[in-house]
Amino acid sequence: MGYEVHAEKGWVNRGNLYRMKELMKRAEQGDRMTLAFLGGSITQGSVSTQYTNCYAYRVFEWFVKRFPKTAFTYVNAGVGGTTSQFGVARVEEDVLLYKPDFVIIEFSVNDDNTDFYQETYEGLVRKVYGNVYSPAVLLVHNIFYDSGVSAEEKHRAVGAHYELPSVSMKTTIYPEVESGVIPNREITPDDLHPNSAGHELVAEVITRCLDQIYMQRYDEEVPSVMPEPLTANAYADARRYQNHNSRPLCDGFAEDPALKKYVNDMFRCGWTASDAGAKIVFEVEGTEIAVQYRKSMKHPAPVAVAVVDGDEANAVTLDANFDETWGDSLHIDTVAHHIAPGTHKVEIRLTEAHEDDAVPFYLVSVISA
Repeated sequence: MGYEVHAEKGWVNRGNLYRMKELMKRAEQGDRMTLAFLGGSITQGSVSTQYTNCYAYRVFEWFVKRFPKTAFTYVNAGVGGTTSQFGVARVEEDVLLYKPDFVIIEFSVNDDNTDFYQETYEGLVRKVYGNVYSPAVLLVHNIFYDSGVSAEEKHRAVGAHYELPSVSMKTTIYPEVESGVIPNREITPDDLHPNSAGHELVAEVITRCLDQIYMQRYDEEVPSVMPEPLTANAYADARRYQNHNSRPLCDGFAEDPALKKYVNDMFRCGWTASDAGAKIVFEVEGTEIAVQYRKSMKHPAPVAVAVVDGDEANAVTLDANFDETWGDSLHIDTVAHHIAPGTHKVEIRLTEAHEDDAVPFYLVSVISA
């Protein structure tokens, strides 16, 4: 297609480049390195014609071509329809377990531009950046191409606070789409997910930033110090409770014995229930509690409630009926936020079931932080 964007305008926060420079100097000498990409459906590669056309793999290829002496491992931890609230709960298993040398974090079209998601995003950034293996971190901000909406404002504030290099599609691709220079349907079918041509442009914005860092790699820079949190930062130690690491009290809920096979195989290791009145009870630690369950395109589906510490007046409805048609949703409802620290009881109870339910209620996990 040959569209060009002002990719040089994409580097919206220079940040501290010490880790990036050290990464590139090591790669120049020949090493073994792991490059990880954590985000939503865009990172996963949705709508690209094949996985090698997605922006993440194109960035991986930039490293492979730029540093031929080094053996790189590619870890794509993109999961469609998920936010940084889930990202921080799964990052240990899906990314940090691989001891990455470089991590891209991409959640600006999955999160809302709110204080809540700024806090969950900070928890994720802090957990990755503070990891014992000290990975180089690059933040990527995508955008809705019809409206210009994203969580970039809140996310960029986190990036600036931690002095992390950040790149933006709002300052590069979006102006060309908004002005009509790039017809939106040439790069995205739905104004959100880039097609292969769109992924190529996203990768160009990122690799142009990497080119600039590469040119500066021998310029002296001192490492930055981990700052105090920008927000209340209650999410950095998020934990998932699933059937392989917890033993809740079950009455009408049954464990799903199937094992997770790959990063996007998310409806696994949970519990199912089909009858009204079925319940499952967890004891969790923390001040933040969320319930993760399947919203299904197949109707009807059961409805449940989540009750924390017996507070029925503030019960949260968990409706497994999904109104969209793109697939089943790995949905999270926050059921407690900034409550008193300590041990809390979480009861999930089916309140509505139907003889002709297309699917059972699937509880994927309870998340606390």
